[in-house]
Amino acid sequence: MNKREKILPDHLVGIQDCVEDVMHLLDEGSPDVRYLVIHGMGGIGKTTLAKVVFNQISGRFDGCSFLLGVQEAAKDGKIVQLQKQLLAEILNSTPVEIFDSDIGINQIKRRFRHKKVLIVLDDLYEWEQLSMLAAKGNWFGLGSRIIITTRDTNNLAIEEYKIYQMTELLYDDALQLFSKHAFGMDSPPRDYDDISCNITRMTGGLPLALKVIGCSLYRKTKTIWKDMLKKLESIPEQHIYDKLKISIEMLNEEQREIFLDIACYYIGEERIYPYYMWKALAFYPKVEIDFLIGMSLIKINDDDTLLMHGLLRDLGREIVRREDVNVPGKRSRLWQPKIALQVVGTRTGTENIIALKLTRLSEDRNFTSEEFLRLPSLRFLELERGNLVGDFKNLFLNLKWLSWHRCPSHLQAVNLCLQNLVILKLSDSEIPENWNGWSPCLVNSDLQVIHLMRCYLLTTPDFSMCLKLRILVFAEHCPKLPQIGSSIGKLERLKRLEIIVARIQQSKLSTSPHFDLGVVPSAICHLKNLSSLKLEGLCMQELHPSIGEMAGLTCLSLERCYQLRRLPDSIGKLRSLLRLNLYDTRIRELPDSIGDLKMLEEMDLGDTKIRGLPNSIGGLESLLDLRLGGSKITTLPASIGYLKKLKFLTMQHSKIKELPYSIGDLKILECLSLGWTQIRELPNSIGGLESLLQLDLCGTKITELPASIGYLKRLKFLYMLCSMIRELPNSIGYLKMLEHLDMKWSKLRELPKTIGMLENLETLAYHGSRNMDMTWPPKLSDLHISGDDPQSLILPPQLSSFSLCCDDPQSIPRLPLGLHSLVLTGVKSPMVQPLLSELRYLSKLTLGKCSSREIVIEQLECLHHLDVYYCKSLVILDLSSLERLKELTIWECPQLIEIRYLEEMESLKELHIMTGNSIERLPKLSKLYKLRRLRVEDCRLLRCLPDLPNSLLSIGDWRSTESSPELSKHRRLRSMELSHCESLQGAVPNGWRPVIHACPLLGESGDVDPYCSLCRKSNPGLCARRRAMWR
Repeated sequence: MNKREKILPDHLVGIQDCVEDVMHLLDEGSPDVRYLVIHGMGGIGKTTLAKVVFNQISGRFDGCSFLLGVQEAAKDGKIVQLQKQLLAEILNSTPVEIFDSDIGINQIKRRFRHKKVLIVLDDLYEWEQLSMLAAKGNWFGLGSRIIITTRDTNNLAIEEYKIYQMTELLYDDALQLFSKHAFGMDSPPRDYDDISCNITRMTGGLPLALKVIGCSLYRKTKTIWKDMLKKLESIPEQHIYDKLKISIEMLNEEQREIFLDIACYYIGEERIYPYYMWKALAFYPKVEIDFLIGMSLIKINDDDTLLMHGLLRDLGREIVRREDVNVPGKRSRLWQPKIALQVVGTRTGTENIIALKLTRLSEDRNFTSEEFLRLPSLRFLELERGNLVGDFKNLFLNLKWLSWHRCPSHLQAVNLCLQNLVILKLSDSEIPENWNGWSPCLVNSDLQVIHLMRCYLLTTPDFSMCLKLRILVFAEHCPKLPQIGSSIGKLERLKRLEIIVARIQQSKLSTSPHFDLGVVPSAICHLKNLSSLKLEGLCMQELHPSIGEMAGLTCLSLERCYQLRRLPDSIGKLRSLLRLNLYDTRIRELPDSIGDLKMLEEMDLGDTKIRGLPNSIGGLESLLDLRLGGSKITTLPASIGYLKKLKFLTMQHSKIKELPYSIGDLKILECLSLGWTQIRELPNSIGGLESLLQLDLCGTKITELPASIGYLKRLKFLYMLCSMIRELPNSIGYLKMLEHLDMKWSKLRELPKTIGMLENLETLAYHGSRNMDMTWPPKLSDLHISGDDPQSLILPPQLSSFSLCCDDPQSIPRLPLGLHSLVLTGVKSPMVQPLLSELRYLSKLTLGKCSSREIVIEQLECLHHLDVYYCKSLVILDLSSLERLKELTIWECPQLIEIRYLEEMESLKELHIMTGNSIERLPKLSKLYKLRRLRVEDCRLLRCLPDLPNSLLSIGDWRSTESSPELSKHRRLRSMELSHCESLQGAVPNGWRPVIHACPLLGESGDVDPYCSLCRKSNPGLCARRRAMWR
């Protein structure tokens, strides 16, 4: 069970068949790294499908991440933020410090190379976005799965990936979905039956349209229903924008303004920031946002950020564009920097413009007062670099939001007065102590938000004139923190204060300037209205006792305060506290007063020095989530059983040695993680965890499970990978809900016969093969066995995926005829053909660590994928009769000399050969008309490649080649990687996106793509051009 489970729509209709199709394509039992593209038009349910699949399988990976809105983030230059999110979520840690995308790529490759990960990239648009996040399978560990959702596959080199094409809902499903949103029922009432059927037919099978139109008709009169039907009948079937626009036309003026603001600027923005701006405009944002959510026009993400479906976003922007198709200066919002810059530069703007986005500018671009003279209504302005020059008297009078990335250290504007400013966001700016921009921004009683990210202030400005400030953030400052001035104590209405230091090496902390909270209790601890306080990465040794006076505090985070060793007793006075984060501090013990935090829901003590919890911990009656992973804790107090609301208890990699008997009193606990701890036994009371869904015992010292394990009636996932478990009790058969049982590389030698009673078990992995004449679980589809030769193994006929690690697989009487995937590893006996000859439906075969000198594969008519790895003795691989083979991967087979019949594999789409140090030549590949992707890596004796087919789209990791076939004819080629080809000469044709490393003689023709990664030593000139393009 994964706590990053995605929130699904209330009404899911007609999706189960899609889920099953995608699960089949993902083929979890296969050890390869697999990419799956879910393709379809906007609003058809791609993201929803990806979320359902993510929720079902995410618990089976070492790490998982779901990145929403990749296309929009890339357009806004936020790829680095996505890289941070990806790293943080998969590593289950705070965000890693990344300053540019190249660093992010290297971090991803280095940290994920040996991890089995699940990544969803939602709304991907082009290859460059993928190349920054998950370009290659070799970035990730075996078994990883990358799911991509996209509307348009034309800009993605995805021919080598699995593709699932989504289609519209069937009519019956469409009517049911519409009825759920229009009536809250599965079908319409009798008197609305005909009109509902007609509206459903007119709307089509697009889930988003059915949802939006259904919500807009909820509790409306029949007259409005008839009007809706007439409007739909007047719109051509294919014009989905116009159908959705009908719902937009039903909004009042304020709702429409908020909808368009979000569509153009605020997707991914924290809801509270634009909330303050709309409130300053005399809107009622809470009411209107709730209405838009009810209309299914916007969503709120788990982290309280604003979301909108891509189709609705495009619709909103199209509405703005149609305000004046020919004259952009007469529109209300300009979100495209190029158009906005043109309007400002040509001074063709009008009073209609209320929002401008002027980003991605050159450093020397200045804006004069004359350019803004005709924009009196401007209320939102986003800038990047540049400066303001001239007399700005009486300009920007209505400006509510100013966001400036890399703002100048000295403003050249005079008479600038932002008297109505509500939100000020500055980032990546070196602002001196006497910056002349503070005065025009802060002399303002209405200012609500100041958000400063990486601004490297030496001291905070004077806040005396902005006493209504609600949010103050100093984020990712490195290496210095600003000196906190006393005026911060005057911000009596402040609700949120964040002071966060960027991650730096711990060895440097002692020499870094720091801020000790104990020095200025009057400046912070007396802010009585503060609800959220984050002081992360600071060098403070203790909190001042007056922290207890912050009675309204709901969130306190002291993460990475490496020198913080204790908490004051007054911490117990924070009676409103909901979240307490002490992760990666040096705290050794908690005060007894911690038990007075009756409202506390989440507490993170991960990677702390805490060795034990006080008995008072049982007083945390609202606690839902307790994290102790990586801590020094050895035991839990008996009072842990009083935590009646606890759902998540994670202690992986901690020093815990035993559990108290009272652990069984946690009746609603859903997840218990004890992986890689010193635990040697579980108490019998473990059977009292009647709500437990996931139990992780990987790498523990436990040798046997108590019989009471059978009482865990809701358990779905049981992990005992690399554990010392030697036997299972017969009561294991009572786990009727168990779906996944993993005991790979454990000490288990046989399974109890009651294993056949696990009626919902789908995946079983274990080490050992004695006494295997048993009844198998009826739904078992994925079986992994390692250990002794399975002399009497009779496999269940319904298996679709089977993995076996043993010396002699010939001892198996018979393999199930319906197998789709087979993995054989550690085979020392000769690979005799009859073992496989009857597997007519086998589509995926993996052979690993086999001792045979020759492998001959015949008669597998449906085989599409063949992986051969770590076969150290393999000399000849014979592919005769594999006419339908589509993917061939060979790696770490150092003695391999010959791949027979490779030139006859006319269905082959992908060919990967890695570390084939004995291969001197390859057969001609020009007849492989379907080959899309070729990868040749570390084949040191292979000095030239044969002629290649024109169908190639990508060539990866092409190393040490001295000569190549003519490449200019490969016009479809989209990506190529050349490495250490020191004698290779020639030109890179226009339109290619190569990655070239250590090829000093290789030239290029045309412009180099800005994403082209070139070796600095080999071609410093091109490297400099690349950096300039990025800037």
